[in-house]
Amino acid sequence: MSEKQSKKAPSFAPAPEPLEVAVYDNHCHLEFEFDEQLGAMPWIENLDLAESVGVKGVLQVGVTLESSKWCAELATKDSRVLAAVALHPNEAPLYETIQRLDDAIAEIAELAKQPRVRAIGETGLDFFRTDGEASLALQQHSFEEHIRIAKENNIALMIHDRDAHDEVVATLKRVGAPEKVVFHCYSGETDLAQICIENGWYMSFAGNITIKRNQHLRDSLKMAPAELILIETDAPFLAPEPFRGRPNAPYLVPITARFMAETRGQDLNELCAQLALNTETVYGSWSEGF
Repeated sequence: MSEKQSKKAPSFAPAPEPLEVAVYDNHCHLEFEFDEQLGAMPWIENLDLAESVGVKGVLQVGVTLESSKWCAELATKDSRVLAAVALHPNEAPLYETIQRLDDAIAEIAELAKQPRVRAIGETGLDFFRTDGEASLALQQHSFEEHIRIAKENNIALMIHDRDAHDEVVATLKRVGAPEKVVFHCYSGETDLAQICIENGWYMSFAGNITIKRNQHLRDSLKMAPAELILIETDAPFLAPEPFRGRPNAPYLVPITARFMAETRGQDLNELCAQLALNTETVYGSWSEGF
């Protein structure tokens, strides 16, 4: 790393007080931790630090074909890692044609057969960064194909939903949702929370729930049944307060967990035990298949 890069790279936050009851980070991108502009931390150091504060495992999530292959491979190297594989909604239009997109999706389908790949994601719809009829059609096609793969392999579907709540829900209902659906980095209002509750879909909360303006996330968390709540970092993005702007990492999960417990008026250990149970219900055992 050059001296100029070193000065620009934000520093990692100090480790929080460890949790007494261990949990999982249900969505992270450890491959990004090699990015010098975000602050580099090799994946094994990342996992070791997380484990030291009570985060006993992570779901490593793919966003491209290459990163999905990396996720699946990493899950075979360390028992603290399970994998999710997919083409991100904003990735799908880059293939330009249905045929090229389907070729890539076919490779995702092969990865999904691996025993330590436990989810298809992140997939969904994103109307914030993608527009234009042709691009949106490719994105929709990709989402529906990922839903199919999740159902065929009886594994969870991890949803990326940005500015597309109604269309995501409509798609899930039209084509038929898998048994386990997770709204990653839950971003909806309480009306979406009610839909999730009615359908038994999981809401996964990240560090952005700590931001003052996001009262809708806190309101959704408070109304969610305990058995439908998950916790994540989306690392290296969405670091919780007071560390916004610094690189996020799984070891910061305890900050969000404590905030969630306070928001719900719930005992921290009780919440953590529920979060761990929910995560294992969705993805299975971290030791299985290792």
